[in-house]
Amino acid sequence: MLYSILKRFLDIIGSLLGLLIITPFTPFIALAIKLDSRGPVFVKLPRVSKGKTIMVYKFRSMIANAQLAKEHLKEQNERKDGPFFKIKKDPRVTRVGRFLRKLKLDEFPQLFNVLTGKLSLVGPRPHEPEEVLNYPFEYRHLTLAKAGATGLSQVSGASNLPFLKELELDNYYINRRSLWMDLKIIFKTILILLTDPNGI
Repeated sequence: MLYSILKRFLDIIGSLLGLLIITPFTPFIALAIKLDSRGPVFVKLPRVSKGKTIMVYKFRSMIANAQLAKEHLKEQNERKDGPFFKIKKDPRVTRVGRFLRKLKLDEFPQLFNVLTGKLSLVGPRPHEPEEVLNYPFEYRHLTLAKAGATGLSQVSGASNLPFLKELELDNYYINRRSLWMDLKIIFKTILILLTDPNGI
């Protein structure tokens, strides 16, 4: 009970600080996105957290209606070990989007989800509804936890991790989570963002 209270306090303080940091840059990011391609500045993407589908906010880094083009790119998917979809040079990603993704700036609007309690700063990686349908039975419980803007799997290799290894790390976190572990993961996330954003 105490951990839940302290964790929520950490989420509120951390998300507010993060939003304060990104706010001065938001008009410039928004202008760059709009000048580069048609479409909204922000996108809402379906993800699973606490057993429900929520809409996660991000700066748009892809062309408008990118999801519709996904079907035509299935043969180019480089992930063969699970339900994830990844193309190293995804043609749907815009020029500005590549820059935002490289510095992980596209992820910052998720802090609004953290502030409202839909996500936590630290937790299992939030996946798409169709992806969690492919979780092995022994990992289905991960979908019932509050997903995190960062987490043990994110700071341990992110999208380069094999599918089952990512689930294994998220399961390890769920079984051993503590405020100290959360703080270590947050510190490691900040360190990676400052030195090698591609490491998340």
